[in-house]
Amino acid sequence: MDIGSAIRAIRKRKNITIAQICEETGLSQGFMSQVENNKTSPSISTLENIAQALKVPLAYLLLKKEDRMNIVRHNERKITTSGSEKLKVEHLSSTKNMRMMLVELPPGASTGDGPHAHEGEEVHIVITGRIYAEQGEDTAEFGEGDSFSWNACTPHLVKNIGHDTATVLISVYTETDNGPLLL
Repeated sequence: MDIGSAIRAIRKRKNITIAQICEETGLSQGFMSQVENNKTSPSISTLENIAQALKVPLAYLLLKKEDRMNIVRHNERKITTSGSEKLKVEHLSSTKNMRMMLVELPPGASTGDGPHAHEGEEVHIVITGRIYAEQGEDTAEFGEGDSFSWNACTPHLVKNIGHDTATVLISVYTETDNGPLLL
């Protein structure tokens, strides 16, 4: 864990000096320097005092880098294609078990030749266009602003039934680390 670097980054971002932290926590400047340089591991009690001085939750100091905010700017999105119809998929953001994407379906395009199943749960919101969705024996049509969700282990299919390209925002949650994209 790189707690020291996190403490230093927060302290500098907030324009707080080591002396100010030490004054508030009662810790020595030498000890704080060792903490920030990851040369010593402070106790939870000491970390709690440092977090209070920095005005951040203790849990934030304990987060691993991969668990902190992940930023994907609009112009930095990864764009891929999916399926035989080469649906355009913009990858918005993800965590270990969840990902969000914008999927564009041209008129008549679908997520496959027939219903398919995979691990996870999905939540969809239709941003533009008209969509037909099928899961098992359930079917429905959706327009802009409508949403639906399902357990993806039951065979499902999404198809654009409109005259224009449809855009669907999809969130997929899986119990295992995010694997290949399966719409």
